[in-house]
Amino acid sequence: MRLPIPLCVLSWFVLSSCATEQPPPGPPNVVVILADDFGVGDIQAHFPENKIATPYLDKLVSEGMSFTDAHSPSAVCTPTRYGLLTGRYSWRTRLQEWVLATQEPPLIAADRPTLPGVLRDHGYATALIGKWHLGWEWAGPQPSRMMEQRNGQNRMQWDFDKPAQQGPTTRGFDYYFGVDLPNMPPFTYIENDLATPVPTATYVHDESEGVVMPRRFEGSPMAPEWRFREIVPELTKRAVQQVQERAKGEEPFFLFYSMTSPHEPVSPSAAFQEKSGINPIADFVMETDWSAGQVIQAVDEAGIGDDTIVIFTADNGHSHYTGWEGLIEAGHMPSGPYRGHKGDIWEGGHRVPLLVRWPGRIAPNSSSDQLVSLTDVFATVLSVLESNLPELGAEDSISFLAAALGRESSAGRSSLVSHSNFGEFAYRDGPWKLVFKNSKSNLNESRGLPRVIELYNLEEDIAEERDLAAERPEMVEQLRAKFDAVVSTGASRPGIESANDAPVRYDTTQTVRWTAPPE
Repeated sequence: MRLPIPLCVLSWFVLSSCATEQPPPGPPNVVVILADDFGVGDIQAHFPENKIATPYLDKLVSEGMSFTDAHSPSAVCTPTRYGLLTGRYSWRTRLQEWVLATQEPPLIAADRPTLPGVLRDHGYATALIGKWHLGWEWAGPQPSRMMEQRNGQNRMQWDFDKPAQQGPTTRGFDYYFGVDLPNMPPFTYIENDLATPVPTATYVHDESEGVVMPRRFEGSPMAPEWRFREIVPELTKRAVQQVQERAKGEEPFFLFYSMTSPHEPVSPSAAFQEKSGINPIADFVMETDWSAGQVIQAVDEAGIGDDTIVIFTADNGHSHYTGWEGLIEAGHMPSGPYRGHKGDIWEGGHRVPLLVRWPGRIAPNSSSDQLVSLTDVFATVLSVLESNLPELGAEDSISFLAAALGRESSAGRSSLVSHSNFGEFAYRDGPWKLVFKNSKSNLNESRGLPRVIELYNLEEDIAEERDLAAERPEMVEQLRAKFDAVVSTGASRPGIESANDAPVRYDTTQTVRWTAPPE
């Protein structure tokens, strides 16, 4: 049965009354759709001069609220997924740069509260469809372990016919179907904790399959007859099925559709090949729009649209190596007016689209300039339920519900931390952005060296073209002191203190990818 909401009339209902004979509504369903490498400029309704048609997301824009100052906590995928599911910045863990490599162990600690886990405690059915990329413990003659060598475990022996341990179903999800990620082995689907089918074939590099194919993994385990272009249609079908099945139940549900597109390999299905008239990555963006649209349409067709919060966002900016130049030449700007792209500490690396629809509560075709981090999804959903955040957990999650409902509030986020692929930091406070960038473009040449400090006023310089650090040293020191507090207290959520899992140095480039825990 659906759990009753604690109060007869909640502050977030526009129309309700204790006098009505209708029973109070139950908690809303929550559907979070996270696109992979989808730029802040990739929704045409937000940037009408851009060239890729996105009719399904354009419709969602017209039906809900667009947050124009939303950010992924990292400019790459694993750390952002960690942040969204835990409400905590990933740089507080031992992972200081890049992402989890193939066969590396879980990043989310077994005892850490997660959004799906907390929702399950509130009576929700929880499911994840799509990309995981947060680690497993695969069976084999050696344990999964963290390695400084990227993908160093790929050539080791693993028993993919045995259950994988410590995956999504141990981190709050009742059900999982998807791929660890589309461009790393094993190239097969995983259902709950089993490879389905078992990858008994081996991957052979084939350029006809798409753009930016995973050449480095040639010879790695792959399911027989595996086709990269079938991944998005299959995951779309599975996500739609989850909506249809869960809509028939009495308990509320949380669906996390963690998309694999338009991340490489850029392999659009037959229905979308050459559809954009630009290049394959543009076709793939169109397929991403379609896929998200099918899930949202399934919610509406199931008759649960008014009882479901739909959130669409992305894990980081658009990638620069999958056809970026062709998009620019065609007049499409994946990062809009912002500097940079996926991986960067600049705005184009971590500023992302964020659309939220909740009919009758959130005004249609509206927008908000409230500063938001995707770590805030955790607190926002619990605010809807009028539930407190875990006492130990969600250290960097601040609700944006008031902004979504169009209400003035002093409790919203005013600062955030951004992190790059190479481990660089930026601290944002109001219009000010303090950047700690590596001293050299080559990461290995930067290791152990002091970072370069730059300062930007985004209100006057959204393209981050004018470094003000030398002109405003007092602002640099003021922001740095605030950032010091965020790091040292282990939390940015007001009123709590916690601890980082490892030492954090933002002023010096890290010497290793995985740091040791404090002694």
